[in-house]
Amino acid sequence: MNDVTRILERAEQGDARAAEELLPLVYDELRRRAAHRLAGERAGQTLQPTALVHEAWLKIAGDEKRAWGGREHFFAAAAEAMRRILVDRARRRLAAKRGAGEAPLDADELEIPAPTPDEQLLAVSEALEKFALHDARKAELVKLRYFVGMSFEEAAQSLNIAVPTAKQWWAYARAWLRVEMGATEGKPTAP
Repeated sequence: MNDVTRILERAEQGDARAAEELLPLVYDELRRRAAHRLAGERAGQTLQPTALVHEAWLKIAGDEKRAWGGREHFFAAAAEAMRRILVDRARRRLAAKRGAGEAPLDADELEIPAPTPDEQLLAVSEALEKFALHDARKAELVKLRYFVGMSFEEAAQSLNIAVPTAKQWWAYARAWLRVEMGATEGKPTAP
């Protein structure tokens, strides 16, 4: 049992100091994963890896009644928190980009742009929510790889599966998501 798992168990038992001890142990890994995910964002991105980690930490550490199933469960929760933060930010930017309440313009006079990274992020997230209903474990793999940037080895370890299994699940998930996202014309392609 590693230090992270031991501290998570202490937190579950009501040890108030456990969260203070946990952050230094997981911070570098969370920041590295956040930096990897944000590296693919558009130029001018205002969210920095440190801010993403801090927002995710507030979401996952603020729930005192949460029961952690160990290190893997903690990092899966961190991946989900980061995904939700990125999706919420993309929705806000798209709402502002689309006028956020301004009077509509004549569409015949506008050029139609290619999907932005925000639109792609939202499309992937929506398709992923549908996929999770179909196969939650494979959807978790997609979250870990696409939203957090884990390697196959890291994701396989987090999900407690073999690396070849992770690669098979990834191929299946990508195919499923491509079909789902391609079902509506004009949607961006899957991860």
